[in-house]
Amino acid sequence: MGTINERNRKDGVAYCAQIVIKRKGKIVHRESKTFTERKAAERWMLRREDELNRPGGLKQVSGKKLADAIDKYIQTSQKEIGRTKAQVLATIKNEFEISDMDCDDIDSTVIIQFAEELNRRVSPATTQNYLSHLGAVFAIAKPAWGLPLDKSAHSDAMAVAKRMGLINKGNSRDRRPTLAELDRIMEYFIDKAKRRRQEIPMHLIVPFAIFSTRRQEEICTILRADLEEDNRRVLVRDMKNPGEKAGNNVWCDLPSPCLAYINAMPKKTKRIFPFNHRSVSASFTRACHFLQIEDLRFHDLRHEGTSRLFEMGFNIPHAASVTGHRSWSSLKRYTHIRQTGDKYANWNYWKPVLIRP
Repeated sequence: MGTINERNRKDGVAYCAQIVIKRKGKIVHRESKTFTERKAAERWMLRREDELNRPGGLKQVSGKKLADAIDKYIQTSQKEIGRTKAQVLATIKNEFEISDMDCDDIDSTVIIQFAEELNRRVSPATTQNYLSHLGAVFAIAKPAWGLPLDKSAHSDAMAVAKRMGLINKGNSRDRRPTLAELDRIMEYFIDKAKRRRQEIPMHLIVPFAIFSTRRQEEICTILRADLEEDNRRVLVRDMKNPGEKAGNNVWCDLPSPCLAYINAMPKKTKRIFPFNHRSVSASFTRACHFLQIEDLRFHDLRHEGTSRLFEMGFNIPHAASVTGHRSWSSLKRYTHIRQTGDKYANWNYWKPVLIRP
């Protein structure tokens, strides 16, 4: 009734235990779970086969295991669940034994063991993300659906995991591109745009990302209908925010010379920059690799743009009106920056370079 198949992954071999039950030639039940150890897969498969073979085993209503709580959370949440949270919860459900445990058996010690297992595969910062996303399920499982997940057990486990060094917030990136690096990147993209007009106009997007401090996904979703040129601001819809994204629409000021780059784009589409944000990021990464510019990511342009605001003398509230930060505490890391003026004032690409047909 059950089989175990080996699967090769980047981090090693995984073992997928599959259970299929047929009645009169038809499949009446199918389930699978992936493990990092073959013995764990065998134990789970034997236990589940025993449970399913008991009288009424196939008729039992699910909803008492952590996996069922995760499914319930995803299916019933009225808020849009971010891509990262959805991936994390799916990974927990499909690859870790804790998901197959009864809800009332999961206490703080079990969660700590889960954190220790995570630490063998990922960094403490990633472990913290996993536990935090799982905490959203623990927070509502009991009051919403009567599933006996103990919210306090999760809170206790988080506190212990922090003291043990199993989780941490990770280090903030401080990588800023130099003007020389940006010149090389701009020359690369301008040359590419002249030779291949169908390419994403990265020579317009890169400066806009710096001056506007917008994230790549935000850049690619801004609507022309949400632009107020007279007020020099734009509405950023569903802006990324811890715990809430859908409906988090924020008006953001547009410093100079953002409008010039916006107006350099053709006005044929509803979106100002109608491109896939992943393609934008990939194009930037390929350029840095080709130019041998090390450890520079597209998101670093937002950090560069925010740093520029403080170098120009912006205070936290003024900078937040551009970056869209709801919590000013996130901007405190920039307050040490000295006011030195705008280093981009005489930059060669202060104005957009227009590529003629």
